[in-house]
Amino acid sequence: MEMYKLNPYHLDDDGGGVDLDLPTCMYKLPNVHRGAADAQDADECPALHNLESRQTEILKRLYELKAVVDGLSKTVLTPDADLDVTEINHTCLIPTIHTVANLDSILGKSSGVLRDIVINASPSEVPLSLLALHGLLCEQYKVLSSVHVHSSVQNVPSKLWNCLGEGNHCRSRREYQLGFTLVWKDVHKPQMKFSIQNMCSIEGEGNIARFLFALLGRGYDAVTSTQIDNWVDVAIFQMRKGSNKEKAAVLRSLNSALGKNPWVVGVDLTLADVVLYCALRQAEIASFPANVQRWVKSCENLACFNLALKLLK
Repeated sequence: MEMYKLNPYHLDDDGGGVDLDLPTCMYKLPNVHRGAADAQDADECPALHNLESRQTEILKRLYELKAVVDGLSKTVLTPDADLDVTEINHTCLIPTIHTVANLDSILGKSSGVLRDIVINASPSEVPLSLLALHGLLCEQYKVLSSVHVHSSVQNVPSKLWNCLGEGNHCRSRREYQLGFTLVWKDVHKPQMKFSIQNMCSIEGEGNIARFLFALLGRGYDAVTSTQIDNWVDVAIFQMRKGSNKEKAAVLRSLNSALGKNPWVVGVDLTLADVVLYCALRQAEIASFPANVQRWVKSCENLACFNLALKLLK
């Protein structure tokens, strides 16, 4: 039973209802996207055309720069990567050594004030290589040497007080070319200052050793310098601080290198020999291969290692 009866709102010929096409949206708005005609008008806009031209030119220049860089990488980096040092003529690897009579030619003219090197080091980790380099500096310059103990450490062994030798302090400071002061102090790693007023400190035994050896005025070609620098890092980070497996690998490499030359790099003593020898002795290795054993004896015959040997006893 129906309460209300309504007639259809629309009637067809048969008196029935008609299907209506309902809208799909509440409000109709014009399309904001440009049509084909609008895009054609935009292409004719001078400002847009200039912008596109600039973009095309910039991309072209970037591709050209990339091609130049790729070419340089092939001509510069690739030969170095494929370089076999064993095939180089060893006559060009002989170090060019210049004996310098004074420090002015290395560091420039001084203002009449003694150049002072001040090194802070922990007595628990004696930087033997720096003591050996002190010996080399004394062979070339008049060095005023002194040792002090900072209040941060106590009970410094007596042999560390004389680790730089007795020295002769009777002369005036003006008669010396270089001051070398070692301070036993509670520091994590060796620290050095040179020309204290205007220089930041240099940290790490390897970095200080590089600086001190540079004061000797010995020049090397690029290949030799790279080999020396690599051996210094190997001595500090692998021989001194590495595992037993790393130390064994260093010994094998060192034995191989000494089979070709009397010293680690070439025919003369370099910084690589100084740092490696000291690291090797501090590592307390029981036995050495034949070439390494011969090289160790050669080092110990040099006067610059005398002070380091006394500390090892």
